[in-house]
Amino acid sequence: MDADYDEHNVISTGAKREAAGVEAVLVSMRRSFEQMGPLRTAAALTRLNQRHGFDCPGCAWPEEHGGRKLAEFCENGAKAVAEEATKRVVTPEFFARHSIAELETKPEYWLSQQGRLSRPMVLAPGDEHYRP
Repeated sequence: MDADYDEHNVISTGAKREAAGVEAVLVSMRRSFEQMGPLRTAAALTRLNQRHGFDCPGCAWPEEHGGRKLAEFCENGAKAVAEEATKRVVTPEFFARHSIAELETKPEYWLSQQGRLSRPMVLAPGDEHYRP
């Protein structure tokens, strides 16, 4: 992830004609492969919004009577699953390098792309860094 990423510099363009389609599938798959790898991607996305799987963490797709079709989720749902199931981990060394004050200045997206906690962390009174 680019350390200089600033979510306030996003450029908005005109609406496209489709809200989904091949481009959305490709973006979803690229992000999923980057964060989860191909096997984990297949395992997660085939269970997303399925009766014996799990609901989308972004919108909790409504329950329907009967069966569901494969891939009943949107691009944002696939990206949310990839972020939750990422193989990226945040280690104690990450918190040793980054103070609470510094982390407070980072955009939410940057923080989420660093990875999942690899062990419990604590912030003791008076500390400026989380520690194991």
